[in-house]
Amino acid sequence: MALPKVGSIGEYIRDQRQQAKISLRQLAAAAGVSNPYLSQIERGLRKPSAEILNQIAKGLRISSQALYVQAGLIEDREPPSDVITAIRADTNLTERQRQVLIDIYESFRKENRTEGEQTSQNADPRRDSASDDEPLPEEFLAALEPFAAPSGNGNVTQETKEG
Repeated sequence: MALPKVGSIGEYIRDQRQQAKISLRQLAAAAGVSNPYLSQIERGLRKPSAEILNQIAKGLRISSQALYVQAGLIEDREPPSDVITAIRADTNLTERQRQVLIDIYESFRKENRTEGEQTSQNADPRRDSASDDEPLPEEFLAALEPFAAPSGNGNVTQETKEG
């Protein structure tokens, strides 16, 4: 992997700050760093540590992972999906809005991967999906009674009425 030039992370931070319409002083205060130090980072004279990047990300209200990738501290492991590509290409959104949408999308994907792993670990090949249904609570069964008849296992089955 080629090392990024030191100035690229500073340029990225400056772009993010300007798109968020935050002054250098405001970001420095929010990130807990001095104005001159943040200015040096933005101009590419200093390379910030991971901790400083994390503080700057919080100050910008963006993903710290995005800053780590930009700084070359971590690799962008997964290629972007079509959804992420579409979000990044949408010119009607601000950079902050794009990042929020991407963060939400990624959290959903992570949640689904976690659930998928738990489901595959708990899967019993002898059971079919119909047997996984839990019986409906009594109040629901009572409400459905005019439309359906209970089967022997407590599940509700569709009943047709001829008239």
